[in-house]
Amino acid sequence: MNQVKHESRSIRLVFELARADNPRLYDELVRFPQGTKRVNRLRVLAYDGLLAQYGVIALGRPGPALDAEPARSMPEHARVTNAVFGPGDAE
Repeated sequence: MNQVKHESRSIRLVFELARADNPRLYDELVRFPQGTKRVNRLRVLAYDGLLAQYGVIALGRPGPALDAEPARSMPEHARVTNAVFGPGDAE
């Protein structure tokens, strides 16, 4: 049985994001000054994307969230979330 170990260690991420990689994400993050505010915004966006991917929140539709149980198979709107981290759009 494969179980994820819940460790109290933190994860440190260091990466560069060019506007050409993902214009929407870049434009959203560049609005905030470098530092804590930018990191917190990225954290919120990542968490919201995770919730959308597992069907906890619905994308593009007003109204109540979907069932709080993670979907057994990847919902269709999860592809949209996954595309955020794909190649950027040509301009």
